[in-house]
Amino acid sequence: MWRHIASNALTFLIVGLFLLAGVVAWGVREYRAEGPLEAAICLEVPRGGSIKGLSAELVDQGAISSAFIFEVGADYTEKSGDLKFGRFRVPEAASMEEIVDIITRGGRNTCGAEVIYRVGINRTVVDVRELDPATNQFVELVSFVVAEDEAPATYQEVKADGSATFRLVIAEGATSWQITNALSEIDVLQADVTDAPAEGSLAPRDYDFSEGDTVSSILNRMQATQEAILTEAWQNRVDGLPLETPEEALILASIIEKETSVPDERRQVASVFVNRLNRGMRLQTDPTVIYGITLGEGVLGRGLRQSELRGETPWNTYVIPALPPTPIANPGQAAIEAALNPDTTEYIFFVADGTGGHAFATNLDDHNRNVAVWRQIEADRASDD
Repeated sequence: MWRHIASNALTFLIVGLFLLAGVVAWGVREYRAEGPLEAAICLEVPRGGSIKGLSAELVDQGAISSAFIFEVGADYTEKSGDLKFGRFRVPEAASMEEIVDIITRGGRNTCGAEVIYRVGINRTVVDVRELDPATNQFVELVSFVVAEDEAPATYQEVKADGSATFRLVIAEGATSWQITNALSEIDVLQADVTDAPAEGSLAPRDYDFSEGDTVSSILNRMQATQEAILTEAWQNRVDGLPLETPEEALILASIIEKETSVPDERRQVASVFVNRLNRGMRLQTDPTVIYGITLGEGVLGRGLRQSELRGETPWNTYVIPALPPTPIANPGQAAIEAALNPDTTEYIFFVADGTGGHAFATNLDDHNRNVAVWRQIEADRASDD
């Protein structure tokens, strides 16, 4: 009798285990299967939110079929505690597994309103845009210039909503003074800096930030980023460069940054300056002369005079025999890498070619012909005006 009972119990246990395994396998398939969402949505994850709270909202929005499977799946993959605050785009038919990944991986918000402050050489432009979840395309809401235009009502409303994300886009070639002043004029930042950091020490790129952050905290991030970029580039530099320190590389990179905005030209321009330094020739580059006049504070706004080209300042490379004492702007990563890994050429001259790029030459006769072509282009443009 006891054997019969034990045999039945074992049978029930085996059947139960098979049923449990079947349920688990079904749950895994449901967790990874296409979801019922018919159109993409913006999902807002509040501060202090939980997977359990979001699961109910996702069921209400038709994004998942089972709150229980969603919660168990998040727990099983050990992601329940990784929930990130923000607004995220959930695409149509997203599986529960994909949704958990979206709301726990972190990074920039992928949905909702975004305010972008584009810090340029002459001004700061603010773009307010919002992601349309259905098309996954941003729609511009409003755009204005800081310190020139009155902040539009739409901008004020987006800020007041409290769910927008904020981003800085720093232009390559802006000076430290320009960047510091621009940040101090942004109304969602706390202006706590009076003196600009050292020229060249700020990395021009994108930076996410939060309302209420201090200008100094952002400048510190920019300096740390630039230091890391310069350190890596210096370690990977080619042999034979006329540069003794990373600081000299930064100076050269800043000149390259100001001389060309064409990405494909950076290493060619770098080769010209490296060749001139190796031959003991003066660099003779206008942006250094301009910096000697403005010291990076504002824009010259006119052409250089002959007296200025002959004027003795520490940055006038028509006069001094080598690199100036400091960078003349904040170069981007590409310019730094070009300075430390230039093209191998015999070029020692270049001049604008009328297309936005430059014509390069290995000797003075060819260079003079290129200059004549450029002068004619300038004259033709002036007559058209």
